[in-house]
Amino acid sequence: MYSVCRCSRMLNALKLLEMRRRKARPKTPAVSTLKNVATATDSQSLRGLPSLVGMREWLQLLGHTDDDVNKLNIVHITGTKGKGSTCAFTRSFLHTHGLRTGFPNRIGLYTSPDLQCVRERIQINNHPITEELFTRYFFEVYERLISPDTEQAKRQPRYLQFLALLAFHSFIRENVQAAIFETHHGGEYDATNVIQKPVVTGITSLGLDHIDQLGPTIENIAWHKSGIFKPGVPAFSVPQKAGPSEMLKSRAAERNTVLKFVSTDRCLPPSNRALSVPVQRLNCSLALELAMTFIQLKEPGQTLSADDVSDGIKNFSWIGRFEVIDDGASQWFVDGAHNTLSLEQTGAWFAKNIHAESPQKCRVLIFSHFSEERDGVQLLECIARTLLENDAKPDHVIFTTYQEREDGTSRIDKTLKVPETPFPDLCGIYSSLWKAFDPQATVSTDPSIEGAIKQAKTIAAEEDGVHVLVTGSLHLVGGALNLLRP
Repeated sequence: MYSVCRCSRMLNALKLLEMRRRKARPKTPAVSTLKNVATATDSQSLRGLPSLVGMREWLQLLGHTDDDVNKLNIVHITGTKGKGSTCAFTRSFLHTHGLRTGFPNRIGLYTSPDLQCVRERIQINNHPITEELFTRYFFEVYERLISPDTEQAKRQPRYLQFLALLAFHSFIRENVQAAIFETHHGGEYDATNVIQKPVVTGITSLGLDHIDQLGPTIENIAWHKSGIFKPGVPAFSVPQKAGPSEMLKSRAAERNTVLKFVSTDRCLPPSNRALSVPVQRLNCSLALELAMTFIQLKEPGQTLSADDVSDGIKNFSWIGRFEVIDDGASQWFVDGAHNTLSLEQTGAWFAKNIHAESPQKCRVLIFSHFSEERDGVQLLECIARTLLENDAKPDHVIFTTYQEREDGTSRIDKTLKVPETPFPDLCGIYSSLWKAFDPQATVSTDPSIEGAIKQAKTIAAEEDGVHVLVTGSLHLVGGALNLLRP
């Protein structure tokens, strides 16, 4: 009876959480369209209410002060690509150090989006919080902030704001000694930027993404991302192009902090599964600086040992990013790349692996991308070009949607936007483009991820195994992981 009741509460929580979603994000004018950078800090210049607005007041309604948040000892990370991996590497280094020294012995991690389960977004000590904790803290937050009896009833947190509040609430209640927070999209106006005094901040590689919200130039992106800089708080960034680099330096000076650019650490192990991709070596190097600075500031006299570093890399894991699933004859290369920068890395990674193992084995690409924010055709052309340049063209290409199961069922907490262009039309466009790119390839479509995977398995049976690349969207990768590794 208790188990049934707990399951019911979890389902109710997920349904209520879904109600917090908004249909679309408001578009924010670029910083360059404003009179000067200073005016960009004026929320009246924005279309829609910035996600940061209300966060401090909602935390106070939950009984949490600025000091409560600061005591979480937060590492705040933003960027365009590599945020999740950098967060995971940082968590891994702090975890191995904590096992050896006793601090931090309880580490929180907040990231987004989730792939298989919404609880992935809020983790403690390498594991998503349990269903029991999720429902308990969800309803504590919901009943305090969404109840019609509250004074804030007319202004209530949206989906991502609610999840960030739930993370803060969970970490405070669970007495974590360190917390790593990934921003949602930007930085300056991001809901997570309610953090007043992080221990250290980091910026991963910058590129053009979410331009409707952040602006059309890389300098706009850099301005927003560097909004997480705080006075006197050490700031780190991977090397950036000249324009965004100058913007980051300017913002660091404006915020009265010291910014250090971090290149790939040459002392990292030369050969390691987690570091098999150059960009992961860079993300790992940034995480190493963040973790070392954290320990130096919170535990004077202590440092990351060589074993802390090697064990942290050895135990690193981040689902859906450069992940290989081996089912015997076939290998599934799964990566949630969904912008051109990431897809170039994904294609190179796939090529390197298949050439090292069995270059003659049949190759299959499963691709899906439906988004109002990104050009799916551009992404498809990017992965096609990259695979061609790396001599890794697929023999079979399967286009699909974000629908996970053939019967139409999906996770209760998974709400997907319906693209303006219907599935048959968009996949038809993709198919025509690929046939023009490679007339020898066998191109097909399937309305579900499950159907696409079945097609690939049928090919594998006929060809005595295949190499399958699954990429183009986190929604696709999440569905594929649920099917390949439930």
